[in-house]
Amino acid sequence: MNLAQWLDYLEGLHPQVIDLGLERVAQVRGTLLPLVRTPIIIVGGTNGKGSTCAYLESMLSAAGYRVGLYTSPHLLRYNERVRIAQTEVSDAALCAAFAAIEAARGSVSLSYFEFGTLAAMWLFEQAAVDIAILEVGLGGRLDAVNVFDADCAVITSIDIDHTEYLGTTREQIAREKAGIFRAGRPAVCGDVAPPSVLQDEARRLGADWRAIGEAFQFRKQVSGWDYQGVQHYRNLPLPVMRGDYQLNNAATAIAALESLAPVFALKEHAVREGLLHARVPGRFQIMAEKPQRILDVAHNPHGASALAANLAQTPVSGKTYAVFAMLADKDIAGVVAAMSGVVDVWYIAGLDVPRGAPAEMIQNALTAAGISEVLAMDNVESAWTFACEQARENDRICVFGSFYTVAAILRLIVG
Repeated sequence: MNLAQWLDYLEGLHPQVIDLGLERVAQVRGTLLPLVRTPIIIVGGTNGKGSTCAYLESMLSAAGYRVGLYTSPHLLRYNERVRIAQTEVSDAALCAAFAAIEAARGSVSLSYFEFGTLAAMWLFEQAAVDIAILEVGLGGRLDAVNVFDADCAVITSIDIDHTEYLGTTREQIAREKAGIFRAGRPAVCGDVAPPSVLQDEARRLGADWRAIGEAFQFRKQVSGWDYQGVQHYRNLPLPVMRGDYQLNNAATAIAALESLAPVFALKEHAVREGLLHARVPGRFQIMAEKPQRILDVAHNPHGASALAANLAQTPVSGKTYAVFAMLADKDIAGVVAAMSGVVDVWYIAGLDVPRGAPAEMIQNALTAAGISEVLAMDNVESAWTFACEQARENDRICVFGSFYTVAAILRLIVG
């Protein structure tokens, strides 16, 4: 099978899209990868996971290490999920990995994400990478990446999301995310106000707890920023990815790498170079100017608040147009509330994907928030096209609400 055929096959293999639990994936891992030699960093959290992974990959690569990176979801190509030495793996490599898993699993049913996680780690072992970075898909304790033991576990932030799986409070969600901690291994936390259960779980396990504000911190300066942890780095360059919250993500990545010394030596030049080259599509990604066109995958209130702060810090003299679509099981009202103060005109649409919210549902949330400058469109592509026609030189267009929303517009832009 080619890659497209494999992916179609994987989508129909398991009866549930999301089926948390480690029993099945652990059984196949025992056959396929009984002994994993690669050191592993696992990154969990509600927001900031992708950016933190990018900083880790970029800094380690600048230090001369061969890095494997596994993230999700992808925007345009499945290959985006698996990178070796900063390069997306080929279709042929993914097909070979999927074939190896298919041969190893026997009668064990695996979900799409479980299959992909095993494939990524199989490829990293085959390529003999120096270190692997694995991004948690959902939660932590029962997520497929947790079938592997983290040499360093990272938690970026804790907020309310995926309540049907993780719980309805920050404390309940934090307990699930703390499941990636391991005894005697670093547990690095970038949440500035972490629920106490995180530290409690780290202490119970005997993990090496390292939290921002305690073990490390940062301070923004006029033209750069300072990091204080094991090392003190002064006047570091601002990351290419915009937003003050990116300093938090970058500082968390530095602290994680410091926790792995002396096995992985991190020189200051690698930190600086890593900051200047780390990029993730769809994170306040500016595609054009005059009018400014921004893509951001913010899909929960925490992410939307960060996006709103970024927009407020970089105002335009004209209007801000939103191209907005979300999944039905997300907190649409919370995202609307976070963005209401920075958006002038809303162009909304339904998402024609599983769990996609119809335009009427989004319209109701906007109406309930007292927002009247709203136009419902047939799809996000037509909303984007109309926004581009309406926007003037001093305006801006911001696309947000879901990975699916951003992906649809990226396809239009890059073809």
